[in-house]
Amino acid sequence: MNLFERLNKGRPPPVEDRLKPETSTASSELARDLQKLHEWIQHWSKPTVSARDIYKFGPNSIRDPKKAIGLAEILVGHGWLIPNQTRRRDMKEWQIVRGLGGYPTVATVATAAGVSPADQSG
Repeated sequence: MNLFERLNKGRPPPVEDRLKPETSTASSELARDLQKLHEWIQHWSKPTVSARDIYKFGPNSIRDPKKAIGLAEILVGHGWLIPNQTRRRDMKEWQIVRGLGGYPTVATVATAAGVSPADQSG
């Protein structure tokens, strides 16, 4: 074993290797948050839910307004929420569709995000 091999043995991996984004982690986190929001909405007692209700009373991981609205729009695309007309243009409100069953999966999240499931596996 020469000097360079001994030096490389104790070094941390290069910065490029440490900073690689993992798409599977991001999509699984999105799927987990989407499922949490779906479950929370099914237990919401009112017939409608607003963006403010979601980020004020919803799951802790969905307290960011942009994230809450984005997840709600994915649920709109899958038919679990129906957009309502509001009295203010900066307000978002949806009618809850109950009894559809099923939960968002990573495949449905990827499809909604514009990524094909074949791209995720590779």
